Amino acid sequence: MKKLKLPLVVKVLIAIALGILFGQFVPGWGVRLGNTLSGLFNQILRFFIPLIIIGLVTPAIADFGKKAGRMLLLTVGLAYLFTVCSGLFAYLFSVELFPGILSKGTLATLEDAGKEFEPFFSINIPPLTDVMTALVLSFLVGIGIAVTDAGKLHGGFEELKKIIIMGIEKVIIPFLPPYIFCLFMDMAAAGKVGPVLGSFLAVVGIIFGMTLVLLFLQFCVAGIVARRNPFKALWGMLPAYMTALGTASSAATIPVTLRSTVANGVREEVAGFTVPLCATIHMSGSTLKITSCAIALMLMFDMQVDFVTMLGFVMMLGVTMVAAPGVPGGSIMAALGILGSILGFDASQQALMITLYIAMDSFGTACNVTGDGAIALIVDRIAAKNEKNS
Repeated sequence: MKKLKLPLVVKVLIAIALGILFGQFVPGWGVRLGNTLSGLFNQILRFFIPLIIIGLVTPAIADFGKKAGRMLLLTVGLAYLFTVCSGLFAYLFSVELFPGILSKGTLATLEDAGKEFEPFFSINIPPLTDVMTALVLSFLVGIGIAVTDAGKLHGGFEELKKIIIMGIEKVIIPFLPPYIFCLFMDMAAAGKVGPVLGSFLAVVGIIFGMTLVLLFLQFCVAGIVARRNPFKALWGMLPAYMTALGTASSAATIPVTLRSTVANGVREEVAGFTVPLCATIHMSGSTLKITSCAIALMLMFDMQVDFVTMLGFVMMLGVTMVAAPGVPGGSIMAALGILGSILGFDASQQALMITLYIAMDSFGTACNVTGDGAIALIVDRIAAKNEKNS
């Protein structure tokens, strides 16, 4: 019989449930053992983060530089603008809504409450470099490859990209459910899981509503530029939205997104260019989720939330999202570096971010691919106008 393959979100939900259950009766040494294993995984993850940035961002920048053209630059610029605006939209909504429903400092004592479950031992695996150094190096090397046409070096980074993606798919993603299991077992044993789950459910519901509002705003902008009915255009993307909810993959949804975009009146040659490209670089939904989840956790951990810091975070997030691999949870993996370097998230906070993100992975993907249709409408209108004037 063919082996049943559960989606990652299902595995995460099972891990949460089992972690809470086991945390009720597992003796202290069992929780400490779980914390030892999760601490080891966290060290491996920290070591991997700069490699993810170097291995994915560098070839992405090199590819854009080599293929530079008017339509490419227009599409990339719009995708980045949409992504950054979605992050700022998430910030404005989150700072208004979350303080009223989340208890400030709910999780501030989480680490103190679990001190009796310290791991048996810990292993320190320092990363090869810090996150900002990795980002700067990726930009310099990527631009250098594009300008000098360094084919061999480009090929080497493409091979490194394959290795990094394989590491994410074969090592990081499979071990995430056990990692989350250990985290929630520790919280349940420390008596802190109740506030966490209640807050998580509220955050998930609000973020789902935010994605719908964001899509409406994106198609209003597209409708104004392209002179189309935004409601009709948004409704025309419904098949892509529903498909993305099921697949949780922008790449797997490309055929449906392409068909829906053409049905909305976008020329086939424009749709055939923008949709596959935006499936890789347009991450409005993912950015909205990560920004909102980060703000929610910052409130619950009694961390300061200010606009200047979040603006820098969102702008850097827009860059790292371009390099997010096409695997479930890939966006949050690429974002872990700046969550730590800019917002100061520690290991437990990053683990909670991973949990929150993956629990609603499909919402962000559906928002991403549906927004691709809005970008395609704008690109088609601008391209047609330029062709008419030339």
